[in-house]
Amino acid sequence: MHTAWIALLSFTPILVVMILLVALRWPASRAMPFSYLSAVALVLGVWKVPPLQVLAASVKGLVVAATLLFIIFGAILLLNTLQESGAIRVIREGFTGLSPDPRIQVILIAWLFGSFIEGSAGFGTPAAVAVPLLVGLGFPAMAAVLSGMIIQSTPVSFGALGTPILVGVQTGLSGDETVLNWALGNGFEVDGGLDMPALLKEIGWRVAALHALIGTMIPLFLVSMMTRLFGPERSFRAGLECWRFALSASLAMTVPYVLVARFLGPAFPSLLGSLIGLCIMILFIRRGWAMPRRDQIWSFGPRQQWDPQWSGIAGLGQQPMGELAQASDSSMLENPPRLSLFRAWLPYLCVAALLVCSRLKSLPLAQWLRSFKIEWPHMLGSELNVIVEPLYLPGSIFLLVSMMTFWLHRMTGGAWRRAAKASAITTARASVALVFTVPMVQVFLNSHGGAAGWPKMPTALAEGVAASVGMAWPMFAPLIGGFGAFVAGSNTVSNMTFSLFQFGVGHQIGVDPLWVVALQAVGGAAGNIVCVHNVVAASAVVGLLGKEGKIIRLTAPVFFYYALLAGALGYALVWIPQRGLFNLGSGLSCLIVGGLLCWMRAQWRRS
Repeated sequence: MHTAWIALLSFTPILVVMILLVALRWPASRAMPFSYLSAVALVLGVWKVPPLQVLAASVKGLVVAATLLFIIFGAILLLNTLQESGAIRVIREGFTGLSPDPRIQVILIAWLFGSFIEGSAGFGTPAAVAVPLLVGLGFPAMAAVLSGMIIQSTPVSFGALGTPILVGVQTGLSGDETVLNWALGNGFEVDGGLDMPALLKEIGWRVAALHALIGTMIPLFLVSMMTRLFGPERSFRAGLECWRFALSASLAMTVPYVLVARFLGPAFPSLLGSLIGLCIMILFIRRGWAMPRRDQIWSFGPRQQWDPQWSGIAGLGQQPMGELAQASDSSMLENPPRLSLFRAWLPYLCVAALLVCSRLKSLPLAQWLRSFKIEWPHMLGSELNVIVEPLYLPGSIFLLVSMMTFWLHRMTGGAWRRAAKASAITTARASVALVFTVPMVQVFLNSHGGAAGWPKMPTALAEGVAASVGMAWPMFAPLIGGFGAFVAGSNTVSNMTFSLFQFGVGHQIGVDPLWVVALQAVGGAAGNIVCVHNVVAASAVVGLLGKEGKIIRLTAPVFFYYALLAGALGYALVWIPQRGLFNLGSGLSCLIVGGLLCWMRAQWRRS
């Protein structure tokens, strides 16, 4: 069968998601079962994969879904515990003391604090921490989820201490003869063999440089979309008025981020860059630098005037999170807790410290947590393996810190039980979507080895695109990376799947293949902005289920900006040696940036 037809068939399960979830606005709990069934039908009927392998992939998906639900439960439990203890009210007052403006708060929490959590833990943890914190501060649930998804871009390539590069790219490139020969001929040699750490460091700083150029606009997009979609005046201008602070926050994070990647390697750019940026921007706020005028403080308006969709759907006796926070505040006003700002923040500080310490392989804590494993090798006689490290999951850390909070904040047993019950109910609502979403992903990724002899679906799709675009491939490389993350929900998995393919295409068309692999990693990071099960998980944490398609439609423009500008910059960079600085890629990059600036100016003047 022709490569194009195989690619089209490979795209079918994703097309089902796009039609049902995004176009027809079905909730994920209804759309994802159809996507799963379409993937199973194709893998069994067309790829002719053995039924036991499909069953094993589905079971593996259920195991992965269970781990995600455990993380979701832990995050919700921590939020509800802090609401019951009165800490959320104290934290809210602390942020109000820094700035009462939600535009400033969302940059501090989503962009900087969220990037720090991404750098330490990765795998969707920022949404589990930053999104509920925003809701606790009075943000509409949908605004909080949108904010948490938009920042899932720039810091993601170096999430979990560089896992997408150090594990994803390394696994993808290891053991290939073409990679070895190219690397040895281009200075990546040590003791007669491949110097993989040097190769990964080189890829990592290129990834960081691309992210810094593209991600500079993310904080400004974040506040502008928030004011346009959730403000009383529905205006982009209210967000653009914050441009000096937004750009300062961007540079405060991305400049040290690039320097760390260049000199220290891929493990710490997001972790240290965000921490440095957070310190810098708190100084800016205290000194009044780059801040909007005091008479320009913006708000979401009275809660009574909010669109009901913003606060999610109440069910099974559970109030929407916004109302839950409000009700909790009322009870706390009757019995005011005696919490200092430090004690209120202490659980989040414990989460951050435990995540960092548990991810540093040199510390004994990481080794101890990973020593307890649940393994199922060769599931149902297939090549698939399942390894779960329960103590190492962020959900265990959330659960532990919630229990610590019971003691630190001197809570009553009844208050903690209320928090646990509400958390279990919300997690149960998320399970319906995830038990079909993740198995579909696993069937899609494990569609190799069939009697038809075709490559697995992701590879078939990438090969079809490569055959169609030829020398223009660098423009499309980030889209393939984004597609991998959209399906798998992980930049690491996307890099594992496509890094070698991207290297091979770059080598074949005669350009520096490391730039093409870097474009893969950048696109894979941006794909998290629109990933279905990331959206489901982030929505579940704040009780906003059934609106996944709407959220993806809102975040899709940011993803396409990221992927298209990355592709244009990548094309310009890889073809400079042969075609000079002024080529199609540099022209397209200028067109994208210039068009964006003109659009911003038009929005400013229109308002």
